[in-house]
Amino acid sequence: MDDFLDDDQLLRYSRQIMLPQVDIAGQAALSEASVLVIGAGGLGNPAVMYLAAAGVGKIVIVDDDSVDVTNLQRQVAFASDQVGQAKVQALADRIKQNNPLVSVELISKRLGENELLELMGLVTVVLDCTDNFDSRFMINRCSWQAGKPLVSAAAIGFEGQLSVYDPGAENSPCYQCLYGDIQSHELSCSENGVLGPVVGVMGVLQALEALKLVTRAGQPLVGRLQVFDALNHDWRTIKLRKDPSCSVCNG
Repeated sequence: MDDFLDDDQLLRYSRQIMLPQVDIAGQAALSEASVLVIGAGGLGNPAVMYLAAAGVGKIVIVDDDSVDVTNLQRQVAFASDQVGQAKVQALADRIKQNNPLVSVELISKRLGENELLELMGLVTVVLDCTDNFDSRFMINRCSWQAGKPLVSAAAIGFEGQLSVYDPGAENSPCYQCLYGDIQSHELSCSENGVLGPVVGVMGVLQALEALKLVTRAGQPLVGRLQVFDALNHDWRTIKLRKDPSCSVCNG
């Protein structure tokens, strides 16, 4: 396995290679993995930076937005002089400063369901870092059809949520099992506000779950929803079950 890693990689990633749950084999798996990150905002910023720092071989970033001054309060990978630049490019520039060994593919447009499904067929893990239900439901459908594990998070105000939906895991529910065909009012940061560190926490945890899935270290957060109450610094774990009437994972 160490033939996959050169001296630069062995030195750069030495602190995580020391972990018996990662070791050389896990680092080699990371270097060969590709992660699709959909959304380059408050969740995508920290998730992508930690994936790149850990040595994921290829990161595909999808986002059609540009950096706005209101983003800088929580999207900490961006700088003031990048306002107006495409988010995917601004984030890619930051990745290259941190780890030039990582390959980055940028998609600066909204993808239709067929395009997204085709793209998922080429990656190892999918991260949903979007901020609306329509996108999340579509990403869930595509990840289930493509058979790729999905790490999904959300953050608004002082609350965050995180779970992993894995078609390859026995009895794993999917995102739609949790929310059904919800038609409620969309919650957005622009309308409801959010504290920057809350999205930071959830984005970092998305990266953590993705790294665990690739290296097979520990137990991924399948069948469990983590809910973070930042105001009281309280964590709750909610057990999730597959919905027998779900049109996505039991269709």
